[in-house]
Amino acid sequence: MKKSLIIITLWMLFIPVISIAQVTYQKEIRSLMEAKCSKCHGPQAPLIDEFKKDKERFAKENIGPRMDSYPLLLEFVKGKDAGAIMRRLDDGKSKEDKKPGNMYVYLGKDEEEKQKNLKIFKDWVGSWNLKRKADLSEDELKKITAPQ
Repeated sequence: MKKSLIIITLWMLFIPVISIAQVTYQKEIRSLMEAKCSKCHGPQAPLIDEFKKDKERFAKENIGPRMDSYPLLLEFVKGKDAGAIMRRLDDGKSKEDKKPGNMYVYLGKDEEEKQKNLKIFKDWVGSWNLKRKADLSEDELKKITAPQ
């Protein structure tokens, strides 16, 4: 009886860890990106190099860089533009100025939905970090998991 109780207790402690590890691009992030981000970051959007050439024009047209596939999105998570997704989607609660990222507003119709979707992104990324690529250490980059 005592042994069973210990096993059940340990099993229950690991449930949150297991659920965090199970967030993947294929299972959760792709559909979330399609629902909340594809209007501006879908297949019609320019690749990042083209976007950077004329940011002002694209901004006026409400078009951001293309992020409609795992490799393209990963560039903004832990690639050339590492941290960009985290900075833009962040709710600002851990920042000194408390100002959310400019894309946080698109995560949902109300605060509850935004927080739910932000948690999915945070669980997927693994190590939520608001630093830019140049400021991230190798160890910090390794902690960003973002599984496919």
